[in-house]
Amino acid sequence: MHDSPVWSSPVLRSVRGVVERSRHVRTSVEAIEQVASWMAYEEFAFPSGAVDGAISSRTDPAEIIDVSFFYAVMNFAFTDFDSGVKFAADHRGRTWSDSEGMFACVAQALDDGVPLTDGAYLAEISRAELSRVFTGNIEIPMLDERVEILNAAGQVLAERYGGSAHRFVADCAPAMYAAGNGLMERLVAEFPRFNDVSTHDGHEVQLHKLAQLWLWQLHMALAREGAFAVADLDRMTAFADYIVPVALRLMDILSYSAELETAINRGDLIAADSPEEVEIRAHTLYATALLTDAINRIRPPSQSLVVPQVDFRLWKAYHATFWPHHLTRTIMY
Repeated sequence: MHDSPVWSSPVLRSVRGVVERSRHVRTSVEAIEQVASWMAYEEFAFPSGAVDGAISSRTDPAEIIDVSFFYAVMNFAFTDFDSGVKFAADHRGRTWSDSEGMFACVAQALDDGVPLTDGAYLAEISRAELSRVFTGNIEIPMLDERVEILNAAGQVLAERYGGSAHRFVADCAPAMYAAGNGLMERLVAEFPRFNDVSTHDGHEVQLHKLAQLWLWQLHMALAREGAFAVADLDRMTAFADYIVPVALRLMDILSYSAELETAINRGDLIAADSPEEVEIRAHTLYATALLTDAINRIRPPSQSLVVPQVDFRLWKAYHATFWPHHLTRTIMY
Protein backbone atom coordinates (compact mmCIF):
# COMPACT_ATOMS: atom_id res chain seq x y z
CA MET A 1 0.00 0.00 0.00
CA HIS A 2 2.93 2.34 0.70
CA ASP A 3 5.06 1.58 -2.35
CA SER A 4 5.21 5.00 -4.05
CA PRO A 5 8.46 6.97 -3.63
CA VAL A 6 6.91 9.54 -1.27
CA TRP A 7 6.75 6.92 1.50
CA SER A 8 10.55 6.72 1.53
CA SER A 9 10.86 10.37 2.55
CA PRO A 10 12.07 10.98 6.11
CA VAL A 11 9.04 13.21 6.64
CA LEU A 12 6.48 10.51 5.96
CA ARG A 13 8.49 7.87 7.77
CA SER A 14 8.41 10.03 10.90
CA VAL A 15 4.72 10.96 10.75
CA ARG A 16 3.55 7.36 10.41
CA GLY A 17 4.50 6.83 14.05
CA VAL A 18 2.30 9.75 15.06
CA VAL A 19 -0.61 8.25 13.12
CA GLU A 20 -0.22 4.97 14.97
CA ARG A 21 -0.09 6.69 18.39
CA SER A 22 -2.75 9.35 17.79
CA ARG A 23 -5.36 10.11 20.41
CA HIS A 24 -6.98 13.24 18.95
CA VAL A 25 -7.05 12.78 15.15
CA ARG A 26 -8.00 9.86 12.90
CA THR A 27 -7.64 9.20 9.16
CA SER A 28 -10.35 7.25 7.35
CA VAL A 29 -9.01 5.00 4.58
CA GLU A 30 -12.59 4.33 3.47
CA ALA A 31 -13.21 8.07 2.98
CA ILE A 32 -9.95 8.38 1.06
CA GLU A 33 -11.03 5.68 -1.38
CA GLN A 34 -14.43 7.34 -1.81
CA VAL A 35 -12.93 10.77 -2.51
CA ALA A 36 -10.36 9.28 -4.89
CA SER A 37 -13.16 7.58 -6.83
CA TRP A 38 -14.30 10.98 -8.15
CA MET A 39 -11.30 13.25 -7.65
CA ALA A 40 -9.17 11.01 -9.91
CA TYR A 41 -11.16 12.23 -12.90
CA GLU A 42 -10.51 15.91 -12.30
CA GLU A 43 -8.00 17.86 -14.36
CA PHE A 44 -4.66 18.24 -12.60
CA ALA A 45 -2.54 20.41 -14.85
CA PHE A 46 0.97 20.83 -13.47
CA PRO A 47 0.89 24.30 -11.90
CA SER A 48 3.58 26.69 -13.04
CA GLY A 49 4.33 30.38 -12.90
CA ALA A 50 5.81 33.02 -10.64
CA VAL A 51 5.77 32.40 -6.89
CA ASP A 52 4.03 35.73 -6.35
CA GLY A 53 1.64 35.40 -9.30
CA ALA A 54 0.32 38.61 -10.79
CA ILE A 55 2.28 40.80 -8.38
CA SER A 56 5.64 40.25 -10.05
CA SER A 57 7.05 39.98 -13.57
CA ARG A 58 10.55 38.73 -12.66
CA THR A 59 12.19 36.45 -15.21
CA ASP A 60 15.83 36.18 -14.10
CA PRO A 61 16.27 32.80 -12.34
CA ALA A 62 18.79 34.11 -9.79
CA GLU A 63 16.49 36.98 -8.85
CA ILE A 64 13.49 34.63 -8.62
CA ILE A 65 15.42 32.36 -6.25
CA ASP A 66 16.63 35.27 -4.11
CA VAL A 67 13.24 36.96 -3.79
CA SER A 68 11.37 33.70 -3.23
CA PHE A 69 13.81 32.81 -0.44
CA PHE A 70 12.75 36.00 1.36
CA TYR A 71 9.12 35.00 0.82
CA ALA A 72 9.77 31.51 2.18
CA VAL A 73 11.47 32.87 5.28
CA MET A 74 8.53 35.22 5.95
CA ASN A 75 5.64 32.99 4.86
CA PHE A 76 3.76 32.57 8.15
CA ALA A 77 1.17 34.18 10.43
CA PHE A 78 -0.78 36.77 8.43
CA THR A 79 -3.83 36.91 10.70
CA ASP A 80 -3.81 38.86 13.97
CA PHE A 81 -4.20 36.33 16.76
CA ASP A 82 -6.39 38.62 18.89
CA SER A 83 -8.63 40.40 16.39
CA GLY A 84 -8.74 37.88 13.55
CA VAL A 85 -7.94 40.65 11.04
CA LYS A 86 -5.80 39.59 8.08
CA PHE A 87 -2.77 41.63 7.07
CA ALA A 88 -3.37 43.58 3.84
CA ALA A 89 -1.41 46.11 1.80
CA ASP A 90 -2.01 48.35 -1.22
CA HIS A 91 0.14 47.99 -4.33
CA ARG A 92 -0.38 49.10 -7.94
CA GLY A 93 -3.96 50.20 -7.37
CA ARG A 94 -5.10 47.04 -5.60
CA THR A 95 -5.36 45.75 -2.05
CA TRP A 96 -3.63 42.41 -1.46
CA SER A 97 -4.26 40.36 1.68
CA ASP A 98 -2.75 37.45 3.56
CA SER A 99 0.47 36.13 1.95
CA GLU A 100 -0.27 38.21 -1.14
CA GLY A 101 -0.11 41.28 1.09
CA MET A 102 3.42 40.23 2.00
CA PHE A 103 4.28 39.74 -1.69
CA ALA A 104 2.96 43.23 -2.44
CA CYS A 105 5.02 44.84 0.31
CA VAL A 106 8.18 43.11 -0.86
CA ALA A 107 7.56 44.10 -4.47
CA GLN A 108 7.11 47.74 -3.42
CA ALA A 109 10.21 47.69 -1.22
CA LEU A 110 12.33 46.24 -4.03
CA ASP A 111 10.95 48.88 -6.41
CA ASP A 112 12.03 51.47 -3.84
CA GLY A 113 15.55 50.06 -3.70
CA VAL A 114 15.40 48.27 -0.35
CA PRO A 115 17.95 45.40 -0.66
CA LEU A 116 15.79 42.61 0.74
CA THR A 117 17.71 39.93 -1.17
CA ASP A 118 21.09 40.94 0.30
CA GLY A 119 22.11 38.74 3.21
CA ALA A 120 24.31 41.41 4.75
CA TYR A 121 21.36 43.82 4.87
CA LEU A 122 19.02 41.21 6.32
CA ALA A 123 21.58 40.31 8.98
CA GLU A 124 21.28 43.86 10.33
CA ILE A 125 17.69 44.79 9.49
CA SER A 126 15.93 46.46 12.42
CA ARG A 127 12.38 46.28 13.66
CA ALA A 128 11.71 49.82 12.41
CA GLU A 129 13.08 49.01 8.95
CA LEU A 130 11.03 45.83 8.60
CA SER A 131 7.93 47.59 9.90
CA ARG A 132 8.32 50.15 7.08
CA VAL A 133 8.61 47.34 4.54
CA PHE A 134 5.41 45.74 5.83
CA THR A 135 3.24 48.85 5.83
CA GLY A 136 -0.37 47.70 5.79
CA ASN A 137 -3.73 47.81 7.48
CA ILE A 138 -2.26 46.35 10.70
CA GLU A 139 1.20 45.65 12.03
CA ILE A 140 2.16 42.36 10.44
CA PRO A 141 1.80 39.64 13.11
CA MET A 142 4.88 38.41 14.96
CA LEU A 143 7.07 41.28 13.75
CA ASP A 144 9.72 40.73 16.43
CA GLU A 145 10.04 37.08 15.45
CA ARG A 146 10.35 38.08 11.79
CA VAL A 147 13.26 40.41 12.55
CA GLU A 148 15.05 37.68 14.50
CA ILE A 149 14.51 35.16 11.69
CA LEU A 150 15.79 37.53 9.00
CA ASN A 151 18.85 38.48 11.05
CA ALA A 152 19.80 34.82 11.46
CA ALA A 153 19.11 33.84 7.83
CA GLY A 154 20.89 36.91 6.50
CA GLN A 155 23.96 36.11 8.57
CA VAL A 156 24.21 32.62 7.04
CA LEU A 157 23.80 33.98 3.52
CA ALA A 158 26.39 36.69 4.12
CA GLU A 159 28.97 34.45 5.77
CA ARG A 160 28.70 31.40 3.49
CA TYR A 161 27.08 32.34 0.18
CA GLY A 162 28.10 35.86 -0.74
CA GLY A 163 24.80 37.15 0.60
CA SER A 164 22.61 35.42 -2.00
CA ALA A 165 20.17 32.51 -1.80
CA HIS A 166 20.81 31.52 -5.42
CA ARG A 167 24.42 30.72 -4.49
CA PHE A 168 23.15 28.45 -1.73
CA VAL A 169 20.91 26.64 -4.23
CA ALA A 170 23.80 26.28 -6.69
CA ASP A 171 25.97 24.79 -3.94
CA CYS A 172 23.48 21.98 -3.20
CA ALA A 173 22.53 18.90 -5.19
CA PRO A 174 19.33 19.67 -7.19
CA ALA A 175 17.21 17.28 -5.15
CA MET A 176 15.54 17.21 -1.77
CA TYR A 177 17.63 14.29 -0.56
CA ALA A 178 21.18 13.52 -1.70
CA ALA A 179 23.10 11.85 1.12
CA GLY A 180 23.09 15.06 3.13
CA ASN A 181 23.79 17.41 0.21
CA GLY A 182 20.18 17.73 -0.94
CA LEU A 183 18.52 21.11 -0.92
CA MET A 184 16.06 20.29 1.81
CA GLU A 185 18.65 18.48 3.90
CA ARG A 186 20.97 21.49 3.72
CA LEU A 187 18.19 24.05 4.13
CA VAL A 188 16.91 22.66 7.43
CA ALA A 189 20.47 22.10 8.70
CA GLU A 190 21.91 25.52 7.84
CA PHE A 191 18.85 27.72 8.36
CA PRO A 192 17.18 26.83 11.69
CA ARG A 193 14.04 28.75 10.78
CA PHE A 194 13.23 25.93 8.29
CA ASN A 195 13.89 23.09 10.75
CA ASP A 196 10.21 22.31 11.24
CA VAL A 197 10.33 19.39 13.66
CA SER A 198 8.24 18.50 16.69
CA THR A 199 8.08 15.70 19.21
CA HIS A 200 5.19 13.34 19.87
CA ASP A 201 5.33 10.94 22.81
CA GLY A 202 9.11 11.39 22.88
CA HIS A 203 9.62 10.72 19.15
CA GLU A 204 10.94 13.33 16.71
CA VAL A 205 8.52 14.24 13.93
CA GLN A 206 9.74 15.93 10.74
CA LEU A 207 7.15 18.19 9.08
CA HIS A 208 9.21 20.71 7.06
CA LYS A 209 6.33 22.67 5.57
CA LEU A 210 8.12 25.83 4.43
CA ALA A 211 11.29 24.11 3.21
CA GLN A 212 9.34 21.79 0.93
CA LEU A 213 6.97 24.55 -0.18
CA TRP A 214 9.88 26.76 -1.24
CA LEU A 215 11.41 23.99 -3.36
CA TRP A 216 8.02 23.23 -4.91
CA GLN A 217 7.53 26.90 -5.77
CA LEU A 218 11.00 27.11 -7.32
CA HIS A 219 10.27 24.00 -9.37
CA MET A 220 6.99 25.50 -10.60
CA ALA A 221 8.61 28.81 -11.48
CA LEU A 222 11.78 27.54 -13.15
CA ALA A 223 11.46 23.93 -14.33
CA ARG A 224 9.69 24.69 -17.58
CA GLU A 225 12.54 26.94 -18.72
CA GLY A 226 15.13 24.40 -17.58
CA ALA A 227 16.64 26.78 -15.01
CA PHE A 228 15.97 24.61 -11.94
CA ALA A 229 14.17 21.37 -11.14
CA VAL A 230 13.80 19.17 -8.08
CA ALA A 231 15.04 15.75 -9.17
CA ASP A 232 13.09 13.76 -6.57
CA LEU A 233 9.79 15.63 -6.65
CA ASP A 234 7.98 12.34 -6.11
CA ARG A 235 9.36 12.26 -2.54
CA MET A 236 7.79 15.60 -1.61
CA THR A 237 4.90 15.52 0.85
CA ALA A 238 1.98 17.86 1.36
CA PHE A 239 2.54 21.17 3.15
CA ALA A 240 1.08 20.89 6.65
CA ASP A 241 -0.69 24.21 7.18
CA TYR A 242 -4.07 25.49 8.39
CA ILE A 243 -6.13 24.97 5.23
CA VAL A 244 -5.43 21.45 3.92
CA PRO A 245 -6.62 19.88 7.21
CA VAL A 246 -9.91 21.75 6.74
CA ALA A 247 -10.33 20.27 3.26
CA LEU A 248 -9.63 16.77 4.57
CA ARG A 249 -11.96 17.34 7.54
CA LEU A 250 -14.83 18.46 5.30
CA MET A 251 -14.33 15.39 3.10
CA ASP A 252 -14.55 13.20 6.24
CA ILE A 253 -11.02 11.95 5.61
CA LEU A 254 -9.89 13.43 8.94
CA SER A 255 -11.92 13.35 12.13
CA TYR A 256 -11.12 14.95 15.48
CA SER A 257 -11.90 14.07 19.07
CA ALA A 258 -14.91 15.92 20.45
CA GLU A 259 -12.66 18.04 22.66
CA LEU A 260 -10.40 19.09 19.79
CA GLU A 261 -13.32 19.78 17.47
CA THR A 262 -14.91 22.02 20.09
CA ALA A 263 -11.66 23.90 20.73
CA ILE A 264 -11.13 24.58 17.02
CA ASN A 265 -14.72 25.69 16.48
CA ARG A 266 -14.43 28.02 19.49
CA GLY A 267 -11.28 29.61 18.08
CA ASP A 268 -9.09 28.47 20.96
CA LEU A 269 -5.36 28.57 20.36
CA ILE A 270 -3.93 25.08 19.83
CA ALA A 271 -0.44 25.21 21.29
CA ALA A 272 2.49 24.67 18.96
CA ASP A 273 4.07 21.24 19.46
CA SER A 274 1.11 20.03 21.52
CA PRO A 275 -0.07 16.48 20.78
CA GLU A 276 -3.20 17.90 19.13
CA GLU A 277 -1.27 20.21 16.79
CA VAL A 278 1.31 17.60 15.84
CA GLU A 279 -1.41 15.05 15.14
CA ILE A 280 -3.35 17.46 12.89
CA ARG A 281 -0.24 18.15 10.83
CA ALA A 282 0.97 14.54 10.76
CA HIS A 283 -2.39 13.18 9.64
CA THR A 284 -2.55 15.90 6.96
CA LEU A 285 0.70 14.59 5.46
CA TYR A 286 -0.28 10.95 5.86
CA ALA A 287 -3.80 11.29 4.47
CA THR A 288 -2.73 13.40 1.50
CA ALA A 289 -0.11 10.82 0.55
CA LEU A 290 -2.70 8.04 0.81
CA LEU A 291 -5.15 10.07 -1.27
CA THR A 292 -2.53 10.67 -3.96
CA ASP A 293 -1.78 6.93 -4.11
CA ALA A 294 -5.50 6.11 -4.34
CA ILE A 295 -5.97 8.62 -7.15
CA ASN A 296 -2.97 7.29 -9.04
CA ARG A 297 -4.34 3.74 -8.90
CA ILE A 298 -7.27 4.99 -10.97
CA ARG A 299 -5.51 7.38 -13.36
CA PRO A 300 -3.44 6.20 -16.35
CA PRO A 301 0.29 6.03 -15.53
CA SER A 302 0.95 8.87 -17.97
CA GLN A 303 -1.31 11.11 -15.85
CA SER A 304 -0.10 10.15 -12.38
CA LEU A 305 0.24 12.89 -9.79
CA VAL A 306 2.76 13.94 -7.18
CA VAL A 307 1.52 14.81 -3.70
CA PRO A 308 1.95 18.62 -4.01
CA GLN A 309 -0.54 18.62 -6.91
CA VAL A 310 -3.19 17.08 -4.67
CA ASP A 311 -2.21 19.44 -1.85
CA PHE A 312 -2.73 22.40 -4.21
CA ARG A 313 -6.11 21.03 -5.32
CA LEU A 314 -7.26 20.89 -1.68
CA TRP A 315 -5.75 24.25 -0.71
CA LYS A 316 -7.15 26.11 -3.73
CA ALA A 317 -10.69 24.85 -3.17
CA TYR A 318 -10.78 25.68 0.55
CA HIS A 319 -8.31 28.50 1.28
CA ALA A 320 -11.14 31.05 1.46
CA THR A 321 -13.68 28.89 3.31
CA PHE A 322 -15.35 30.17 6.45
CA TRP A 323 -15.11 26.74 8.08
CA PRO A 324 -12.96 27.17 11.20
CA HIS A 325 -9.39 25.94 11.08
CA HIS A 326 -7.07 25.26 13.99
CA LEU A 327 -5.14 28.33 15.12
CA THR A 328 -1.56 28.01 16.35
CA ARG A 329 0.96 30.74 17.10
CA THR A 330 4.00 29.50 15.20
CA ILE A 331 6.66 30.65 12.73
CA MET A 332 6.46 27.37 10.80
CA TYR A 333 3.24 28.00 8.83
